[in-house]
Amino acid sequence: MSTDSDAGTDGEMEKINVRVPKNLLAAIDDAWEERGYASKSEFIRDALRDAVEPPTQLSEEALEHLAESREQREAGETVSQDDVKDRLGIDD
Repeated sequence: MSTDSDAGTDGEMEKINVRVPKNLLAAIDDAWEERGYASKSEFIRDALRDAVEPPTQLSEEALEHLAESREQREAGETVSQDDVKDRLGIDD
């Protein structure tokens, strides 16, 4: 996962407007927080970076961890950030 510290050589950001189908926006809404991003914008910026400069190949260890995480998610052994907040009584 990337952070916004690499916004560019001058550190300035430009705002753009993008139209996406409702079903894609719904998928983005489901994915960004589950994947640990601080915001939807950060998630989309990371996706755009990957489109421009694809990430380097992951190590075998990283691939094993991803496979384990996927199995845990499919088995229902993980919880969302919202579920944890609810259980602990934490408000945003």
